[in-house]
Amino acid sequence: MRTRNVEDVQLDFLVSALSHGSFMRTQDILFWIKQQNESVVSKIHQIPISELKGWNYSDERIRHNSGKFFSIDGIRIKTNYRDIPKWDQPIINQPEIGFLGFVAKKFNGVMHFLIQAKIEPGNLNIVQLSPTLQATRSNYTRVHGGDSPNYLEYFNGEKNVMVLIDQLQSEQGARFLHKRNRNIIVEVDENEDIPVKTNFMWVSLGQIKELLSFDNIVNMDSRTVISCIKFGSYSEHSLKLMSSVKNMAGIESEKPDSFLYSVLSETNHINDLQDIIHWITSLKFKYDLEVTPIGISEMQHWAYDGITVSHENGKYFDVIGVRVEIGNREVISWDQPMIRSAQEGLIAFIVKKINGIFHFLVQAKLESGNFDVVELAPTVQCLTGNYRKGNNEYTIPYLEQVLNAPKENIWYSSYQSEEGGRFFQEQNLNIIVEVGDEFPIEVDENYCWMTLNQMLSFVTYNNYLNIAARSLISKISFY
Repeated sequence: MRTRNVEDVQLDFLVSALSHGSFMRTQDILFWIKQQNESVVSKIHQIPISELKGWNYSDERIRHNSGKFFSIDGIRIKTNYRDIPKWDQPIINQPEIGFLGFVAKKFNGVMHFLIQAKIEPGNLNIVQLSPTLQATRSNYTRVHGGDSPNYLEYFNGEKNVMVLIDQLQSEQGARFLHKRNRNIIVEVDENEDIPVKTNFMWVSLGQIKELLSFDNIVNMDSRTVISCIKFGSYSEHSLKLMSSVKNMAGIESEKPDSFLYSVLSETNHINDLQDIIHWITSLKFKYDLEVTPIGISEMQHWAYDGITVSHENGKYFDVIGVRVEIGNREVISWDQPMIRSAQEGLIAFIVKKINGIFHFLVQAKLESGNFDVVELAPTVQCLTGNYRKGNNEYTIPYLEQVLNAPKENIWYSSYQSEEGGRFFQEQNLNIIVEVGDEFPIEVDENYCWMTLNQMLSFVTYNNYLNIAARSLISKISFY
């Protein structure tokens, strides 16, 4: 595997983010997804956990007979973060690192990404757009006895490719125990011929971001990979020139330069990068996170009845069993446990113009499965939906500013799914809300103002931005 100049790669990403693509319009892509839905047979229904083929309840946990894939374990949490010092919960234990990867190639000088129409058992709308390769280690080593994933050879060293991005990023900290995946983008030469299989197509980065305006079209794995993309840092003079070129080229958007400046500007931030590093390091030092494995039957306020693992008050989530038949997968039928959320959730960033540039209000959030105590999260992150009924065990700062935001202050709003391989029909409202002078610059100690340029600097490193934050900033669009 080879690499090339970082500045050139970032410029190529920026050009792709401004492009409408060379092959198919957005509306045509939506129609193509509809066709994929109609052409593939899929049957997914809930069954009791005790009837899952290939799985067993032993050692007080639910695990696969092979010892691979993942298990559902019980854990006990002790922490000094917020108001709840102790709780028990089930969690997905999947220590292996999987691939989430795009193959990229230039067409007409514009970088395109090979995207896949993929069915996961938990997808709300069956087919969603996923990366070129989306595979756990157990899958690509063929523990299931099925075929190898398509295009694996571009990521495992068999093909001589250019590596543009290669990072380990965390998964959902409230549901996975210390889970990370390899987020990778590789590029092939323009003259290399890659066969495009039936459920794959080439799209520009701009088109992926445009499709994120629609509910539940681009899956979580695609969102986390493209969130790792940096577009470079530029001076004020360069940004004004870029804005002029955009206008002359007829590239328009609802917020034409707000994202552009916050993503690309290297100046005007209220907090220096070193100050932000000191802030999050001090919070990692301040908060304790003690995780103790326990048996499922030992979990307080949770019960397993052979059908589901559920909370006594019907809150948070259940663990359920599903039986799956999907016609175009490496293995066409299987059983597995899944997480089913009690309600839809809310993921939101508050943005405010400070020093002439938009800053995002970032939260340092502790979750039970975090690899390193706290990670940078959106301003508001409520995955259970309890906030709608007032059933929270603790107050949620800045929730009212999001829920009561005037329509004209909402930059972005859509429902986006959680990862459909482990989460059953779960979606969260993703929203970005602008606030004005009435909103104070001084904020709670667990919060910090950052530009998008600074946030993307942290994405470069492992275990800083959580998957909810990465999902939301993946929408960053320049038209």
